[in-house]
Formats: sequence, C-alpha cells, structure tokens
Amino acid sequence: MLPKQRKREIVDVVSEENGQTVTELADALGVSEATIRRDLQDLEDEGLIERSHGGAIPASSVAEERTYSQKQVQNLEAKQAIGNRAAEEIRRGQVVFFDSGTTTMEVAKAAPDTEFIAATNSPLIAMELGERGDVKLTGGTLREQTWALVGPTGEEFLERTNFDVVFLGTNAIHPEAGLTTPNEDEARMKSLMVEKSQRVVLVSDGSKLDQRSFVNFADLEDVDVFVTEATLTDEQREPFEAAGVDVVDGVGE
Repeated sequence: MLPKQRKREIVDVVSEENGQTVTELADALGVSEATIRRDLQDLEDEGLIERSHGGAIPASSVAEERTYSQKQVQNLEAKQAIGNRAAEEIRRGQVVFFDSGTTTMEVAKAAPDTEFIAATNSPLIAMELGERGDVKLTGGTLREQTWALVGPTGEEFLERTNFDVVFLGTNAIHPEAGLTTPNEDEARMKSLMVEKSQRVVLVSDGSKLDQRSFVNFADLEDVDVFVTEATLTDEQREPFEAAGVDVVDGVGE
C-alpha cells in the first residue's frame, strides 16, 4: 500500500471509529507502529486528525465542520462510486447545478461528454468542468473552510436562475432534522438550489446518515433521488420511501 493511500485509510478509520490507538492502526494496516506514528504526525500537521495519548482522534465532529482538504481524503472510493452513478442522471441539453463539495466534485469528474449547461458555487468544480465548456459561477464570497461561494451575490444569482437538476451535498442526514449543515450562509445557498431546481439528486456517503448538524436547509421531501454507497437498513430506508425519495444505495459494491 502506498503511503498516500495508507494515510487516507488512517483518516477513514479514525473518523469512523471516533479514534484509534497506534497498535490498532498498525494491526489493521499491517505496518509497524513507528510507521503509524510518523503518518499520524504528518496527518496532524495537515489538520486531518488530532493526536491523542497512544493514538489519534477525528479532527472535528460533524457539527464543527471539516475542511475541504479533510473531506477530500475521507471515503474517497465511496465518493467516486457515488459520483459515477449520480452522473448518469445528467441528460443532454439540461441546465445542471453542482453544489460545492468533495462528493459533488466526483459527480463533476464523472459527468458525461453530452452537452449540458453547468453552473456551480464551487471554483474547484468550475475548473474541473471548464475543460469541457463554459461554466456559470454564482459569484459571492469564498469560504476558506469549504471553498464554496456564499453570500448575497451568490444568492441573487440563484434567485434569478432555474435548473433542471441539482447535485446536492450535505453534512448530515436525519429522518426528522432533514438535511443540515454547520454554516448558515451555506445553508441559505443550498436552500435556494433546492428551490430553483426541478430535480434534486442528493449525493452522500453513508457516514452522514442518522446525523444532525446546526442548520436545516431541506427536508427529505425536497429530495427526488438519493445516491449512496451505503446499503440502507429497512429502518434507514423507511423515512426516504415515506418522503417519496428514489433511493439508489449500495453503489460500487
């Protein structure tokens, strides 16, 4: 396993287990404890984990909001599988909005060559899609934490435009709290994306299920399709079905 892949695995395991010891990580990854300690130091320097006595803990909780670079290395294979499947929802001639985020970035990377009009509040996604044609950017203030454009300028863009489909990201999904995010400015942008789109495709890995964050921006009833790599239990699936959501789960298996 290459060092870069090993470090990505460490971040995933530490996040999923809410902490791991050096010994547990060494056993799981089949390397020495000295190697794990060096990796943990590098990851802490990058702000991706926090060192604890004898191991590591997640750098932040769902409510505190992870940085773009942290999310980039988490559940990458799952996000790629989600992106590949979600991109199948794009049709020729549509106006397609891509919410900012690492999972929606994977949708953009997998987008078909068919002609469509793209719009986004993510400069990173705009650069990815810009190689294929013109991309509309919302404008606004760039949030360093997530590389998303927010604020009155972006909101005005969304208020005067309409989209066939939006690929929507979220920090947390809960049967009662709906879709939530830590930042109020991003919540307002996401609410407008949902309001102005005929079809809402929620893309999220399974780690967001049954979680809550600070600000609600949509309810499950606002979603048309939910694409995830997780295989939902009957209990998890029921709220989506009750809300009329088409669940596409277990992608990439």
